[in-house]
Amino acid sequence: MSSETTRDACLRSFLALLAQKPLQGIALGDVAAHCGVSLSEMRASYTSIDDLVAAFFRATDRQVLAGSGADDEDLAGEGPKERLFEVLMRRLDSLEPHRDAVRSLQRSARRDPALALRLLRLSEASERWMLAAAGIDCTGLSGSVRAKGLALLFARLVDVWLEDDDPGLARTMATLDRELEQGGKLLGMLDDLAFIAMPWRKRRASARTDDTGAPAKEPVST
Repeated sequence: MSSETTRDACLRSFLALLAQKPLQGIALGDVAAHCGVSLSEMRASYTSIDDLVAAFFRATDRQVLAGSGADDEDLAGEGPKERLFEVLMRRLDSLEPHRDAVRSLQRSARRDPALALRLLRLSEASERWMLAAAGIDCTGLSGSVRAKGLALLFARLVDVWLEDDDPGLARTMATLDRELEQGGKLLGMLDDLAFIAMPWRKRRASARTDDTGAPAKEPVST
């Protein structure tokens, strides 16, 4: 088994175990045994359980970024809010196969403040990449503030996503739409909120309906 294959296999085994038990109940030996590799082989790829958690974040980043770029037709011509909306929904799409593992990680973090802080820091790093994928400045102090704010926004979104059993994720998308509108200007992520007149993509437009399927009321600007 090649080093890269071993690395991927160990991460898959870790996520499978995480879907079944709390993070605190998973040992390095458990992951190696589940993966069918020796501890020495696993040590060549990972240093700790925390390293496996970080690898999960990085793997998700790579999956989202692989579908984003200058030639991304889905994002071409869209405003900042639409681009960020699409990128964050892609992140949730990437997490979908690991929903049970994400739920388990969330529960563990609620019982362990130190873990919650580590996850927030990992999320901040990931959200810098999500901002970059959306074409929003993520450099310097302002970029750091945006990444921190987006990490908190995404954490709230994940709470909704984990309870959203609608295949179309209508509730999740409506929440993301609302959160971006409320937080975007505050974080300086959006240059213009006059997106109402812009043509929306199909998935983006479906977020503008409430949980009953009726069109949502347009926000009132002040």
